[in-house]
Amino acid sequence: MNHYPLNKDPFKETFGSLENLVDKISDVLQCPVTIEDANHRLLAYSSHEGQSDKARVDTIIARRVPEKVINSLWRAGIIPKLNQSNDPVRISEINDIGLGDRVATAIVSKNGILGYIWVLEIDKRLSEEQFSLLKQAAQTAKNQLLQVQVRKKKKQEGHQELFWQILTGHLKSHEEIKEKIEQFGLPPSLPASVIIFQFKDEITPKIESHISYMVTTTQQLRITFFVISRHELILLGSPLQGSEDKSATVNFIEDFISQMGKRFKVNNIQGACGSSYDTYEKVEKSYHEAITVLNIKNQFPQEVGDTYSYQQLGIYRYLEVLLKKKQEDGYENATLKKLGEYDGINKTQLLETLEIYLNNDSNVNDAAKELHIHTNTLIYRLKRIVEIADIDLKNPNQKMTLYLDIKLNKLI
Repeated sequence: MNHYPLNKDPFKETFGSLENLVDKISDVLQCPVTIEDANHRLLAYSSHEGQSDKARVDTIIARRVPEKVINSLWRAGIIPKLNQSNDPVRISEINDIGLGDRVATAIVSKNGILGYIWVLEIDKRLSEEQFSLLKQAAQTAKNQLLQVQVRKKKKQEGHQELFWQILTGHLKSHEEIKEKIEQFGLPPSLPASVIIFQFKDEITPKIESHISYMVTTTQQLRITFFVISRHELILLGSPLQGSEDKSATVNFIEDFISQMGKRFKVNNIQGACGSSYDTYEKVEKSYHEAITVLNIKNQFPQEVGDTYSYQQLGIYRYLEVLLKKKQEDGYENATLKKLGEYDGINKTQLLETLEIYLNNDSNVNDAAKELHIHTNTLIYRLKRIVEIADIDLKNPNQKMTLYLDIKLNKLI
C-alpha cells in the first residue's frame, strides 16, 4: 500500500477530468473505485485491474446503478445513512444483488448531495488512514461535480422549454418535434404518454431534488422530459425498449407515490396519465387527458380515487360531455328529485342509499357494510325507494341512468 502523510493531501492537484481523479483515488487506495452523481448515474470508474463484483460490472455496462441495487440499499438503510454522514460508511456484502464489501462516501456541497464515491474492498479492508484519504478525495470530487451540475442544469432548462412548447401545442408537427428532440441528443422514444403528479403544497427545492432522484433512477419507464410547475410534476414517459408491459406506466405512478412517502416523507400526492400515443403531435392530447383524470379524481375520490389512467376512467371520461347536454336540455331526473324531496321532509337518506347501492354494483352485502347497516335494513330502504320513485332496480337501463345522473348532479 502507498502511504501518504495525513497532513498531505494527495488529491490537491489539477486532474482535468473525473476519469483522472478516479484513477488517482484507485491508485492511492489500491482498490476499484466508481464515482456516481446524486442520482446514481455513473460518471467515472477506475481502470483498476483484478476482481470485481456483479453490481459494479452491471453499473459500468448500463452507465448507472441497477434499480434493484438502489432499492436494496434504501431498504437496508444504507443510502439514508450515507446522506446523513460526514464520514465514509462501510457496507457489508449483499449477495442477492451481487454487491461485495464496500466503503462509500457522499460528495456534499452546501446545497446537498452531489454524488457518491464507491470503493470496492476485495482482498482487504480500508484502514482509518485510508478513510481519511477518501474524505479528502470527496472534497476534490466536489469541485468537479459542481461543474458537472452547472452544465446539467443548463441542458435541463433547454429540455424543459422544449417540453412546454410540446405540451401547450406550440409545436404540432410530429417531424418537427422529433427533429428538435434529436437536436438535444435525446433518442426518440415512442409510444409515449404524459404523466402528472399533483402535490398538496408547492414543490420546494428540497422536494425537487427528491423528484429528480426518483425520475432519474427509475428503470420502469424511459423518461424523456420532466418539468416542475408550482405543485405539479409533469413527465413524458415511454415503455422500456422491448417491453410490452401495458401496465408499466400505472406501476410507475404507484411506485413513485409510495417511494416518495417511504424514502422522503412526502405524502398526499395524486398521480394520473393520459393515453399512450405513437406520434409526438398527440402529446398535447395525452397531457389534457391526464389533467382530466386528476380533475375527476378530485371530484369523485371514492369512485375513482384509485384510478390513474385515462383508459381506466370508463364512463367518467364522458361526464363533462353529458353534463353539457343535460344543461343545454334543462333536464332534471324526476326520480332523483322525488327522493331528494322525500329525504328533506322525512330526514331520511334514501338518495345516499341508492348511490352507494349502485356504486357497489347492486351488491346488498357490500352496500350494507359501507352504510354500516344490517342487510335487512338496506332491503327495506330499497323497497321504499322503488315505491316512492316508481323505478325498477332490476332494469339495467334505469340503473345506469340513475347512476350517471347522480354523478352529474355532483359535478353541478
